[in-house]
Amino acid sequence: MSSTTRTKKDKEAPAEGEEPKGGGRKKLLLVLVVLLVALGAAAYFFLFTGEAEAEEPVAGEVVALEPVTVNLAGGGYLKIGISLQTTEDAASGGHGGGGVDGSKALDLVISTYSQAQPADVTGAREALKESLEQKIVEAYTDEGVEMVMGIYFTEYVTQ
Repeated sequence: MSSTTRTKKDKEAPAEGEEPKGGGRKKLLLVLVVLLVALGAAAYFFLFTGEAEAEEPVAGEVVALEPVTVNLAGGGYLKIGISLQTTEDAASGGHGGGGVDGSKALDLVISTYSQAQPADVTGAREALKESLEQKIVEAYTDEGVEMVMGIYFTEYVTQ
């Protein structure tokens, strides 16, 4: 009798303590629905909110500026020529109208490099260029619209 009693209890215990056999499928279906909703929300976010963000500027023409000679702080000099990579907004007149005037850029070149030591001009050339480029882009940004997006060295001679 005890073996019969155990068999009945074993059969009845899972039925009382566990969910019915269809409960596992319901959980799986619920997880899949939640996952699909999350994926749909992520897709919506990446597809539709990306348009509202500021777009990268589109390259326009390159404006070459006359080279200038700058006296370095520690003696010697640097003859430097740069070109400005303008944006399409600058070519169309932008907010200020008239395109890009190179005088701001030349002023920034002089003020940046006149404080530099000869060793900095030769050893930290890329760091100085990045700093100068950041200053120039900032100087040519009008009401959040970039007129210049980069610079190029056309001449770089030290003595």
